[in-house]
Amino acid sequence: MRICLLLEGSYPYVQGGVSTWVDGFIRSLPDDEFILWTIAESKEKRGKFKYEIPENVVAINENFLDTALNLPLDRNIPIRLKKDEVEAVSQLIQCKDPDWDVLYRCFGEKPKKSIRLFMSKEFLAILKEFATNEFPFVGFTDLFWTVRSMFLPILSLIGQEMPEADLYHSLSTGYAGVIGALCAKKHNKPYVLTEHGIYTREREEEILRADWVIPYFKELWINMFYMYSRFAYQSAHRVTSLFNRASRVQQELGCPPEKCDVINNGIFYQDFADIPFKEDDTWIDIGAIVRVAPIKDIKTMIYTFSRLKQEIKNVRLFILGNIDDEDYYQECVDLIDFLDVKDIRFDGLVDVKSYLARFDFTLLTSISEGQPFAAIESLAARRPLVATNVGSCRELIDGDGRDDLGAAGIYVSPMHQTELLQALMRMCKNKNMREKMGIIGQKRVQEFYDHPTMVKNYRIVYKKAEIAWQESGLN
Repeated sequence: MRICLLLEGSYPYVQGGVSTWVDGFIRSLPDDEFILWTIAESKEKRGKFKYEIPENVVAINENFLDTALNLPLDRNIPIRLKKDEVEAVSQLIQCKDPDWDVLYRCFGEKPKKSIRLFMSKEFLAILKEFATNEFPFVGFTDLFWTVRSMFLPILSLIGQEMPEADLYHSLSTGYAGVIGALCAKKHNKPYVLTEHGIYTREREEEILRADWVIPYFKELWINMFYMYSRFAYQSAHRVTSLFNRASRVQQELGCPPEKCDVINNGIFYQDFADIPFKEDDTWIDIGAIVRVAPIKDIKTMIYTFSRLKQEIKNVRLFILGNIDDEDYYQECVDLIDFLDVKDIRFDGLVDVKSYLARFDFTLLTSISEGQPFAAIESLAARRPLVATNVGSCRELIDGDGRDDLGAAGIYVSPMHQTELLQALMRMCKNKNMREKMGIIGQKRVQEFYDHPTMVKNYRIVYKKAEIAWQESGLN
């Protein structure tokens, strides 16, 4: 079987999270061939892979969002749009669910046509009507450049080569979700969509916080990503999520319930099961296995740890993971200096298993998560978890109704220092509780979060997608 994975902002350019899943998944299916259709922010990342590519990857199609924004404009080649194409472009910029088949017919595998659109008389007429109806008091130049920066990337991506495969599998909605749907339509093959988080909600949070988006255009940006998600959900033959709450959100956002499956992440349990409890050395050591990025809220972790040090002197915090955002990392370092807090270390990328042997428990303070591998690995190693109640962290800690084992840690509200401090103090002061929670967590992982079971479940989903595709009558 030849599977085309559509990957946005992850493998093979970024380590951890979705990338960990992708690398493990490909290697678990050695008899299948994979094509990677990747989308990254900048062409500076071309060929700069953070992973050794598995042998069963037969092709990598690299695509970059900034390429579209820097395409040269040939003013000597006019563009003419048919009536249905004018309507589709108009619906696209209004985020009102355009006819994607028409957009593909117009821009599909024609990468330079997208840049010409934005200087055409037809487009300027569409935009003037849009401005009159929706943004009458906004500068037309601001609207033009905003709409151009929003929709040129997706039209340019539609213009790239869409390789042939037996099945298409997008690892998010957004750009990857749209392209996956169009690939499957073009080649008339099954389409599977997986979300490790809720892509649209994550983009919404980013846009609301962003300084680079003009405030009166934020709603339009957010609506664009909701539109992309609806198209991906409607086009997919099966849609998977990592946990029940995420599946319910997908359905709220427009995914037909009958398409939905929940498949937990899985790890190689035995790799972590034999890690012994930490030997008593008078220190309480906390591990945060997390990439350094704003969405992981390292600053709340630092603020709270500085308060913890005032109450408990023999405690240390180890932050392990890649630095995704150098500016944010420097802000965290400056904050540590400002607070004059001791015993915090950024150890970068390390052998997680060897470090887990040194920890008493682990910590996550994320604002948003899916189903973090770091949390599952921690529990498999009998290290209880203190985490924010985001993504599936609560289900990992308390269970999702499939067992009555009890608590494998403590969950708290995001960005709530006092709750987090109380949880850390409880964990630090009670060794027996930590060991009991650790044993519970390990049992939960062994039963529900095993990698071979995960791969088997995706095989089942692929078969379901094939059946749904056959029943659709399009094959």
